[in-house]
Amino acid sequence: MSVQPTGSFPSAAPVTPVVVPTQLPPVTAQPLPALPRSMVWEVPFDRVTLDEAVERVEALIRRGVPSYVITANLNYVMLHAQESDVPTITEEADLILADGQPIVWRSQLGDQPLPERVAGSEMIYKLAQVASHHRWGIYFLGGEQGVAESCAKRLKRDYPGMVISGIESPPFRQLSPEEQTAQDQRIRESKAQILLVAFGQPKGERWIHQHYKRLGVPVSIQLGASFDFVAGTARRAPKVWQKVGAEWAYRMCSDPQRLVPRYASNAAFLASALVKDWKRKVESWGMGIEANERDSQSQR
Repeated sequence: MSVQPTGSFPSAAPVTPVVVPTQLPPVTAQPLPALPRSMVWEVPFDRVTLDEAVERVEALIRRGVPSYVITANLNYVMLHAQESDVPTITEEADLILADGQPIVWRSQLGDQPLPERVAGSEMIYKLAQVASHHRWGIYFLGGEQGVAESCAKRLKRDYPGMVISGIESPPFRQLSPEEQTAQDQRIRESKAQILLVAFGQPKGERWIHQHYKRLGVPVSIQLGASFDFVAGTARRAPKVWQKVGAEWAYRMCSDPQRLVPRYASNAAFLASALVKDWKRKVESWGMGIEANERDSQSQR
């Protein structure tokens, strides 16, 4: 069993030695069967539970082809509608998960409801458990200084078989070409099966979409605040808040300066989306403005 360092660059987290698994998952590049999907506010979501999502990640790892997963909350849905490059990122993802209760509730108004919310902050534990069972390596990239390291060590403590392939907290700026080349090399040489990214949204999704093919990691996932939750530097809302879809309010109160503007934008988008939904419903009944105009023209 070989030991290989992750390397370093300015402002990176302390280097952690990594143990590279001696046996990697077999590469089976055949396309995986398509999952059933539901369209919610123009975003296609895979209709899976948390356990089914983790099973899909396992299948992607065994396939061995670089891929990525999106955990899309309401903010991502808003960005999908407003940012011209985000739909392409969504389209090329191998798995799109509904990480927001409003998305699940909206899907239940149609004939293809999503089974449940699949939160990245819960999935990270499931992934660590699966990685522990198979002795797969996880590379932790992003977050504030020390957060990725604390997150990785706590998961390693709880799931001893999990391999820490690398820990890195790069500076909050675009890397120079030399720094990016060095980072690419560290990630490739780590032989990680899973790359967890905590760059924020949509920076993390954009970064993964730009780099994932050349990095060669079977599965990359942007998990936002999940590093902080695991490390204990941020707290998730109590279960009762989560069940009623108010986790956003709990988080907003915990960090109002950063999150109030974001959630205000999300709320405005949600209100606009619901108004559009209502207009479409009314028009489907033949009662909308456009329908009335068509009726008037036909009577002339």
